[in-house]
Amino acid sequence: MKPSQNLKDVSKPAWIKLAVVSLVFFLWVLWIGNFWLLLIYPFIFDSYTTKFIKWGAWKHTKFAEKHKKVVEWIDALFFALVAVYLINLFLFQNYKIPTSSLEKTLLVGDHLFVSKVSYGPRMPNTPLAFPLVQNTFPIINTKSYLDWPHWGYKRLAGLGNVERNDIVVFNFPAGDTVCLKVTNPDYHNIILNNAFGFVGMMRPNVPAKYATSPWAKNQYIMQKGREIVKSHKELFGEVIYRPVDRRDNYVKRCIALPGDVLEIKHNKVYINGKKGKNPENLQFVYQIMTDGTVLNDRFFEKLGVSNDDKNSGSMPPYYLLPLTKKQVSQLKNYSFIKEVLVQDMPADSTGQSVFPYSSDYPWSRDNFGPLKMPKKGETVKLNIKNLVIYDRIIRAYEGNKLEVKGNDIYINGKKTDSYTFKMNYYFMLGDNRHKSADSRYWGFVPEDHIVGKPLIVWLSLDKDRNFPMNIRWSRFFKVVDRN
Repeated sequence: MKPSQNLKDVSKPAWIKLAVVSLVFFLWVLWIGNFWLLLIYPFIFDSYTTKFIKWGAWKHTKFAEKHKKVVEWIDALFFALVAVYLINLFLFQNYKIPTSSLEKTLLVGDHLFVSKVSYGPRMPNTPLAFPLVQNTFPIINTKSYLDWPHWGYKRLAGLGNVERNDIVVFNFPAGDTVCLKVTNPDYHNIILNNAFGFVGMMRPNVPAKYATSPWAKNQYIMQKGREIVKSHKELFGEVIYRPVDRRDNYVKRCIALPGDVLEIKHNKVYINGKKGKNPENLQFVYQIMTDGTVLNDRFFEKLGVSNDDKNSGSMPPYYLLPLTKKQVSQLKNYSFIKEVLVQDMPADSTGQSVFPYSSDYPWSRDNFGPLKMPKKGETVKLNIKNLVIYDRIIRAYEGNKLEVKGNDIYINGKKTDSYTFKMNYYFMLGDNRHKSADSRYWGFVPEDHIVGKPLIVWLSLDKDRNFPMNIRWSRFFKVVDRN
């Protein structure tokens, strides 16, 4: 259609289409609340009416006339990518379970439909990105997104809020900084606990001025760790920053909500002083001793133990296996099983094994807390001791400048003894409690990191078997529940 010199030349069907599209567009902008998007509307108006811009001109080039099929495929592919991008952004996305942290609730190799609508879809921090690729193109190993434009956090209205015991997909909070050659453990644990060991060095003596508190000591060690990582690129690679929506996706169970007080005593979870509800498939690592009998592959398969788990720290007649309560009962029926004891890690006096990495908080994997979850609008009293708990919230998650001078705390240049939270925070655990990298090791999950809620398993592949025996048909379209 040629450009219209007069709006009276525009056909009635074109006006009707424009009216429908305009209504949808204005409602979408109002829902999002980003009125800069209205700058797009003149182009929408032109495409249905005046057509001063030759939108389909590329289809009438010599190349297009000669290769009509190719042009049709390009046109269809472009439309499909836009549709997938919008669906992935606002409705749901696919997620594959990579680790055993939620075994047996969710299995390694489960493919999930994750609902963005359940908790409300987030507007992207990095809107210009290739769909279906989280942060890096495979093989070529380049970024799949552009850093500009960068939008702040905004979540649209959803069907509900995160509830206790929900299984939740979220962006990995400690994934803001990444060593490209060493992605596990995360960067913060590398510089705090592992950097010196990686390059064969001992931890340096901490100068007296940094030994005044665990927080100051950690700051010194972390700075030294950063320097070592930066100077050993052959080991660690480039260190890059990732915005919230481009951090790796994790899936765990939400154990504590904003305002809750969480405590773990000898592997038992307590919320606000009351014993928490255990998931049906909760697992712990058990120490197993046989009478000398060597457990074979058929036994492990019957018991439901994966190849990775059966080879983890086991040396006949002693075995270390993650098991559910049902599996433990099953084991005790065998006469050649002489001992089945759950592992229980006592408190760590150094305070370096779990969050918040402080000797003032000598917690462990199995004995943790009490710890109160930060809640939006609540104010916490700050001191040199508890600053290690709230450091990343203040600086990394909520974007403030934090300084300590002697025993005085400064936020954004102002001396203070308190802080008011801008967001809600959650505590996430895996059901496979002794084989899960979760909030016990890297702390709180901010609300702006919440991605969505898994609804169903649409495909499940067992990595320990070959095709077609690796297809778990019984898990197809299995609903992901909270038990």
